[in-house]
Amino acid sequence: MSNSIISIKDLNFGYGNHLLHKGIDMEFPRGKVSAIMGGSGSGKTTILRLIGGQIKPNSGQVEVDGTIVHKQNRDGIYRLRRKMGMLFQHGALFSDLSVFENVAFPMREHTDLPENIIKDLVLLKLNAVGLRGAAYLMPPELSGGMARRVALARAIALDPDIIMYDEPFAGLDPISMAVICDLIRSLNDALGATSIIVTHDVAETFSFADYIYFVADGVVAAEGSPKQLMASKLPFVKQFIHAEKDGPVPFHYNAPSIKEDLDL
Repeated sequence: MSNSIISIKDLNFGYGNHLLHKGIDMEFPRGKVSAIMGGSGSGKTTILRLIGGQIKPNSGQVEVDGTIVHKQNRDGIYRLRRKMGMLFQHGALFSDLSVFENVAFPMREHTDLPENIIKDLVLLKLNAVGLRGAAYLMPPELSGGMARRVALARAIALDPDIIMYDEPFAGLDPISMAVICDLIRSLNDALGATSIIVTHDVAETFSFADYIYFVADGVVAAEGSPKQLMASKLPFVKQFIHAEKDGPVPFHYNAPSIKEDLDL
């Protein structure tokens, strides 16, 4: 894929003797919505952390807008993060700050804008997610879907080039899920941003993503458009998409026979 803002090349990463990623290659084009899917523990969120420079690869590289992330010093990492917005799992709002103050936080942290400009920008961002009227509520007063939308407004507060979503649909009811799907797509297109979604929710992601990577056993097991992957004959992809109990991903974690463990 050409015109990529993020390029991951021959990425290897692990903890101790456990290698989580084994030679992963990914490209994320400007202006597109891409998804990283796979089972729990497959290292999906770790890829977002590598892009954001929170951790460094064992080998290989992550390049963001022409800059190799792990070669940057502290100031360089902060400059890169200025181009990124992040929606964390379950929103991760500051519970002691109002909705308004949560969205204003990155503006105050990363800019010298006067308060009257910050006020207008915060209200515009909240209006974009349908929650301008909730500006002065506190996080405990919000439903799960509302909290996720506030977190999205905070993620786009600085009009980032890259927006990353870590399990944005977790714990949402079907209506809230549909709203978040629509917002991810519409905000990405309106901002001309590049969106990366880490998720295991098949139906929702396939409804609006442009391109999808499936990660399994430390490698990219499959990739393509939703239409291409729906037609895939690969056993892992079929098992994941159709939520089949039997397939390459086993129910039991690797262990000796139960007779050995129970001394039978």
